[in-house]
Amino acid sequence: MEQYDILILGAGMVGAASACALARRGFSVAIVEAHTPQPYAPEQPLDLRVSAISAASERLLDELGAWAPIEAMRLAPYQQLATWEWERSEVCFDAAELNHSHLGHIVENRIVQLGLWQAMANHANITLLTGEAPSALWQDEEGAYLTVGERTLKGRLLLGCDGARSRVREVARIGLTGWQYRHHCLAVNITTAMPQQAITWQAFTPSGPRAFLPLPGPHGSLVWYDSPEKVAALMRMDDAELKAAIQHAFPERLGEFEINGRGSFPLTRQHAQHYFADRLVLLGDAAHTINPLAGQGVNLGFKDVAELAGVLGQALDCGEAWDEAKVLNRYQCRRRRDNLLMQSTMDLFYTLFSNDRLPFKLARNLGLMAAQNAGPVKTQVMRYAMGL
Repeated sequence: MEQYDILILGAGMVGAASACALARRGFSVAIVEAHTPQPYAPEQPLDLRVSAISAASERLLDELGAWAPIEAMRLAPYQQLATWEWERSEVCFDAAELNHSHLGHIVENRIVQLGLWQAMANHANITLLTGEAPSALWQDEEGAYLTVGERTLKGRLLLGCDGARSRVREVARIGLTGWQYRHHCLAVNITTAMPQQAITWQAFTPSGPRAFLPLPGPHGSLVWYDSPEKVAALMRMDDAELKAAIQHAFPERLGEFEINGRGSFPLTRQHAQHYFADRLVLLGDAAHTINPLAGQGVNLGFKDVAELAGVLGQALDCGEAWDEAKVLNRYQCRRRRDNLLMQSTMDLFYTLFSNDRLPFKLARNLGLMAAQNAGPVKTQVMRYAMGL
């Protein structure tokens, strides 16, 4: 039996970041991932799954040694974020107002993962097992366990970084609260007529938001929220039909473009009733998923990583039994409150802009107009969104 301080199931963005953060704190880590990401090559088409990496997440990735490899691959910084329903009610957030070079970066999820895998390779106290899912996982009073092929791994804690359908959460018998939103999401990668853009924008319509995210070079990602039936119909269209539908539904500022790829997925909110059960601990999507309206999902996961590594590292430095419930409860209390706040804020925003009654439309557009001229309040909102 192989002994480690901490086991991690899932080496995606949150799992790989957890391994790096804990290894830097001096813990020995074994991390298991069934699927190995495809190596990077510049000629590869851009992935559909992208994230808006906040300034706080960028700082964490830099500390973990992953940001330099990510920059060496590809990313798209953005300096402005605009949102509106009526054109005259547009709110624009600009990094220059905070004397920052950018608000964040749009990065393919696989690129973030690859950067973190490069960082993991620099730690002698991280053991990465790939290509096979565990055949068994369990816990007892002495530890948590994974069976991978012929190997049995034991740790004092097992972290579930294995996504929204977490197997760790299931074994821990941690319940969920949540629901599916009335919208599905269509993601379309495009080549634009313009060079690389530095703005991300979102327009609200009666049937759902329409958003543009800049990607490296003359590329972008379109996000179309609509009813499940509408999204399914869009997915069945050929490229010419879909392009015509996008031109009709999206603002004129999108300009000329060509379609490169598409995909769709439902929108779901879920929240674990607890973030740990004995020696099993949840992070990222295993603990919480959020409406992707503001692109905060992975940023919340990285906050989980930073908090758990800080709590366990501090307990280790102080000579505490870092795997005890009183220590894990510090992580749970701090992160659960913040995650619930962000989930509720996104739900309020989603509900407010999903109501097409004229009084609501007037109120929210007047609110947007006021926000554009809110001075210090607007600045504080920007700082919060950036994680500053």
